[in-house]
Amino acid sequence: MLVAFSVAPSGGADETGSVAKAVAAAIEVVRSSGLPNRTDAMFTTIEGEWDECMDVVKRATEAVGAFGPRVSLVLKADIRPGYTGELDGKLARLEQHLS
Repeated sequence: MLVAFSVAPSGGADETGSVAKAVAAAIEVVRSSGLPNRTDAMFTTIEGEWDECMDVVKRATEAVGAFGPRVSLVLKADIRPGYTGELDGKLARLEQHLS
């Protein structure tokens, strides 16, 4: 299962308008989870089983919640039982078609 999510405080930006500290707290949760992951400018994608992915999303959301009274969460999942390595596999298949 792949889960792409974005989490940020709503109303909790710092004096520069940045939410980077709050997002960094969420990414620390993701990276310490041990799940394969990738972060880009818009989303963080993790790969694992349903319960472990949802646990990471929940803990990352709670970490961001410490920075403000409200949290925004966007989540998209690719649920494909029996497949692993798709964090890189999907991109490899795409690149084959672009070559």
